[in-house]
Amino acid sequence: MIYVLDENAGNNLLKIKGELHKYLAKVRRHTLNDELYFRNRENIKTLHKYKIVNLDARSLDLELISSEINEIKSKKELHIAWCVIDAKSIEKVLPSLCEMGVSKISFIYCDRSQKNFKLDFKRFDRVVEASMQQSGRTSLMSFDTYKNIALFIKGFPDTKVFDFSDNILKGDSDFKRVLIGCEGGFSKDEKEFLQKQEVFRLDTPMILRSESAVVAVASKILL
Repeated sequence: MIYVLDENAGNNLLKIKGELHKYLAKVRRHTLNDELYFRNRENIKTLHKYKIVNLDARSLDLELISSEINEIKSKKELHIAWCVIDAKSIEKVLPSLCEMGVSKISFIYCDRSQKNFKLDFKRFDRVVEASMQQSGRTSLMSFDTYKNIALFIKGFPDTKVFDFSDNILKGDSDFKRVLIGCEGGFSKDEKEFLQKQEVFRLDTPMILRSESAVVAVASKILL
């Protein structure tokens, strides 16, 4: 863990209890005078250094040593428009997308998205925050939803589309927004609507699952 997110980070004294205490004391085996780093979600660019000054079976106390602006983020930004799939599949790849630097994900209920899939953004936030603490990232990932592709493209006409095409994504490609379909791909009507957009594919003969495609495209653009 690179740092810990805590709502009280920045205070001169911190008292840690509960699960975080167990993790720091029993799993990470921190002891007196160890130095730990904390950030506060409300001012996440600031890195606070603390020293453990007291440790017992139920809590540990930390004293603030220093605070400094220390921002860690991707050199590029990528906004992914992702046709809705099973939330469990989304959660599995969210940490990877966070580590790579994806800035935003817009979930779209496409023609082939199962409408019973419900997205819990609060749960997604918790997954992303855990990834941020492990990777060091300091920029929060944002989420929103759209009822259909047309509404999204109206707002973001520069969107590139990942689909079957003769146009292979090059290693030096650089764009800020991409649309990726759900399982089964885009419907006939959606393909017709997207004809005016720039379409590309990856250089592989295999058919990728939606979540595999998202990770592959993000890594190609951001890393």
